[in-house]
Amino acid sequence: MRPFTVMTGKALPLDRANVDTDAIIPKQYLKSIRKTGFGPFLFDDWRYLDPGSLEIDPVTRRPNPEFVLNLPQHAGATVLVARDNFGCGSSREHAVWAIAEYGFRAVIAPSFADIFYGNCFSSGVLPVVLKPYEVQAIFEEVGEDAAAPVTIDLPAQQVRLPDGRAFAFSIDAGRKNRLLHGLDSIGETLQHAEAIRGYERRRKVHAPWLYS
Repeated sequence: MRPFTVMTGKALPLDRANVDTDAIIPKQYLKSIRKTGFGPFLFDDWRYLDPGSLEIDPVTRRPNPEFVLNLPQHAGATVLVARDNFGCGSSREHAVWAIAEYGFRAVIAPSFADIFYGNCFSSGVLPVVLKPYEVQAIFEEVGEDAAAPVTIDLPAQQVRLPDGRAFAFSIDAGRKNRLLHGLDSIGETLQHAEAIRGYERRRKVHAPWLYS
């Protein structure tokens, strides 16, 4: 998992509240047994004019020219900005996988569904909770200039706009540390691998019957 420290990138304004995980990645794509390849299906029902499935190559489908993800001025965006209650609905991890694989490294919103928020950290995506008026300021900034760079400084816990405005955000210290070092839960556990092996060696001596 890539570490997240300080990033500057274009922001894509998804001006919708209550975006659920079925809108982020529709249910027909959950049949895939892989954990990769979901980026082309991000916001599938809004992004394409034709219905899709795993059997249909997305490059053969007609893009919706009015959907924000397809607008040329937002190409290459790495920060997704949305409204309240982003990621609500079912707890599918595929939603975060699709966001990450498309190229978004962070999502900014006034609030997130709890399970989606937690899933973000397992895939190296930073979910940033800002006040509604701060999110509105980002929408206005991007509305005036789609190329306006937004900086997210995880060590300082700030989102900065080109005009110098800075918005502070909170984050759990453990989750922050994992993102800073590019660690998922397994990676964090493996930092203590030698201690775990030492415990197992001692356990075999003191309780050998458990290993017979």
